[in-house]
Amino acid sequence: MTADTDRTASLEGVWDLTVATPVGRIKAVVEFHRQDGSLTGVASGAGEDVPLRDITVDGPHVTWNQSVTRPLRLNLAFAVDVHGDTLRGASRAGRLPASKVTGTRRTTPAGEAE
Repeated sequence: MTADTDRTASLEGVWDLTVATPVGRIKAVVEFHRQDGSLTGVASGAGEDVPLRDITVDGPHVTWNQSVTRPLRLNLAFAVDVHGDTLRGASRAGRLPASKVTGTRRTTPAGEAE
């Protein structure tokens, strides 16, 4: 669907994220790209790479889920709003309080990001 492609085009790329948790700030890198017509992604941080699941884009609002094992084993749900090369929102781990998420898109061309 063309509308979905237009919406996700602004999300594709490499993003540097900061998650402000009650125990401190956690830095992560998230990469969104189109594969076989679907939007996919991977998050890197704390020595692990994890796939993103259930990526949904509705205008500037983006949600996804991911599981991590470091520093704790958690299932995380992200909800952010993307505006140009910045994003803001929250991450939630189960019943724990939401953590503020901020991010900026890397400006390195896609071929050089890897």
